[in-house]
Amino acid sequence: MNKEQVEKTKSLLGKDTVEMLLQVHQDALWILENLGVGCKQTEIQDAFQKFTEEGKAVVYEDRIYITSALVEQCLKTVPGVAEFFVPLNSFFIGGTAPYVYDDKAGKGGVFPAPEHAARIAKIAEENRMVAGMGRGIKLKDEVQQMNIMAENCTKPLYFAVTSDASLNRTKEIYKHRKNIMIVFCLTRPPLEVNENFSEHFVKVVKAGLPVFVSAMPMAGISAPYCYNGVLAMTHAEVLFGICTAQLLNPGATCVHAGYPTIADPRIEYNPNYGLISHNLLNVLMTHLNLMLDLPTFQSAGTTHEEHPTDRAYADAKMGQALCIKYGFHMMRHPFAFLRYLIDFSFAKLEKAIRIAEEINQEDAPGVEMPVYDERGMESVRRIGLGMYMEDTLTTANFGKIFVN
Repeated sequence: MNKEQVEKTKSLLGKDTVEMLLQVHQDALWILENLGVGCKQTEIQDAFQKFTEEGKAVVYEDRIYITSALVEQCLKTVPGVAEFFVPLNSFFIGGTAPYVYDDKAGKGGVFPAPEHAARIAKIAEENRMVAGMGRGIKLKDEVQQMNIMAENCTKPLYFAVTSDASLNRTKEIYKHRKNIMIVFCLTRPPLEVNENFSEHFVKVVKAGLPVFVSAMPMAGISAPYCYNGVLAMTHAEVLFGICTAQLLNPGATCVHAGYPTIADPRIEYNPNYGLISHNLLNVLMTHLNLMLDLPTFQSAGTTHEEHPTDRAYADAKMGQALCIKYGFHMMRHPFAFLRYLIDFSFAKLEKAIRIAEEINQEDAPGVEMPVYDERGMESVRRIGLGMYMEDTLTTANFGKIFVN
């Protein structure tokens, strides 16, 4: 625990909210020890199996249960925020939209091309408010995309690695520049390893490449419908990935990229990234991780607008201003994305960068800082590995939290 950061967070968020966040960490440890994480990948299972005789882990029927002692042991070997290559308060062009928005025609659905990837990288390189970049859009050729990014942007980058070819290319890039991360969404709800990516996660960690461990449980679907409930589930999933990395390669650089998300019952339980609550939720995730001295990468500044409207730009300003007011480490999605992160708009990218150059903390909306809600863990104990749409906490909180 970074005691200096704890005091700083108290001054920003308040003592009661800090106590909530510290309890979220304890709740996540309970989840890992009592619900565990489903995993069939043998090297991951073997890494935890070594600690079963000490009583620090249990591997049973393709499920891994981790004690708090082992989690805390693993956290001690993760390089801290001061050792990481990205400074605090860094906005990234991040995310992976499947389509490009046609700003002239006013509609989305354009398939991404290499020239789009090059344009994003050049904009990232040229603008001081952009600290680094992920893909932004997804090309079919993973290696081609990372080559374009590396050739056009010297700032920190993050890639996906889903093949041996892209792993080999990433190793080559890493030899020449150390400011890269590999993104993995290692888990999926409910507390299961995504076996499509697990083998390459193991390979990347063993190769000594920095990993960016993402997870996005949704409050009201795969997590309790309250702040501390969805934070705890998100934190548990990412802690599993961080522990796995540390057991496979102690001292491996890991980024906590937990990305708590809200299912909005008003839009058929789809995620609503334009809510003030979404931005605040991710700022809270950031502060828990900073207190734990973990490099941290969340989501803020996006919108629920389908087109780059005035509201879309107001949402960008609102999210960015909240980040500036309360402080953060790294944020993805603050510039270019539209509804559901499906379309990437270059016009929105350029304008949201200009907004970021001009905002200050006075532009942030007033928010009521949440405190601990005991019903969150009551839901976890009641629902376990199930879904939370019909949970009594979900229905009780409709219209009362996660609203603008």
